Amino acid sequence: MIRKIFHLFFFFLTLHLFGQQKISGKTLSENDMVVTWVLVVNISNDQKVYSNSSGEFSIEGSENDELRFIKKGYERTSRKVSDVKSAMNVVLVRIPEEIEEVEIISTTGDLSKDSKRLSKIDKKDQLQKAIGLPKPPEKPREVPAEVKKVLLGAAFGSLDVQGTYDLISGKARRQKRWYKYEDVQLDITWIRKRIDDEYFVKEGIPAERISEFLEFSFTIKPEIRKYVKANNISRVMFTLESVLPIYVDRLKKSDNNIKQK
Repeated sequence: MIRKIFHLFFFFLTLHLFGQQKISGKTLSENDMVVTWVLVVNISNDQKVYSNSSGEFSIEGSENDELRFIKKGYERTSRKVSDVKSAMNVVLVRIPEEIEEVEIISTTGDLSKDSKRLSKIDKKDQLQKAIGLPKPPEKPREVPAEVKKVLLGAAFGSLDVQGTYDLISGKARRQKRWYKYEDVQLDITWIRKRIDDEYFVKEGIPAERISEFLEFSFTIKPEIRKYVKANNISRVMFTLESVLPIYVDRLKKSDNNIKQK
């Protein structure tokens, strides 16, 4: 039974690949500037790619297919393929957005004072969000293919060609790894925007290693990232306080080992 499924799977895969052509083009702004890393989705066959650093993209499809272009900060754009041989220049219109004010917090080094102050700031921020504008939509992300879903679909006669390709080529695995890295960097940036570097330097962490320390803290105390998502900077700071001596001790041991060599 499994062999029959795989034979059917590769048969339909071959038919699909030979029936598709490459549609290429470029993503541009209203000012004719290149817009990079735009998610391009072929609605007709569920193919997905990103435009590169030059704004260029190439996606499988056929005439009359509908392509959708998605980029955070820009309006969603749809285009119908009229000629697969002609390059498609797609203009994306930027969405006007209000820039959120970021307040840099200077800390005293006294945890009890800093926590109380930051707690007040958290409450103020929450109140402003409650009465202000709604949050902007999250950045669009292509969902990585899952082995179980692809195999179940094939077993029931619904072949996910793109998902199969993503699994075989390793794209799905790379996507998951990249999304995980990206989320960690966003959490680090959120903390560093709210706590001045001087706070960490006073505790013995060089400025160039602050991000490394925060990533280390996420490993030792995973709950920190939950506090970040809850916009609770006072809890973040309180938990970081317990990790600081561990990391500083590691730094000292590392420096001693280098000196001995």
